[in-house]
Amino acid sequence: MTITASELRQNVYRLLDEVLASGVPLEVERGGRRLRIVPVDAPEKLSRLSAHPGTIAGDPEDLVHLDWSGEWRP
Repeated sequence: MTITASELRQNVYRLLDEVLASGVPLEVERGGRRLRIVPVDAPEKLSRLSAHPGTIAGDPEDLVHLDWSGEWRP
């Protein structure tokens, strides 16, 4: 995302919080040149994952060898 220096001045704390939360760099244009604000320690991508209830956690090979004949209705 690219913003002007005036926009940065008006919303500096909100924009800095967004960069820290998302890890996405922010570009500021001033005088025809661009500056980039990036977090030094970007959050790990895995830390933003949410739980998915009902997901099977285990070895996929175990599913291949299940006997589904009792569930199958032709």
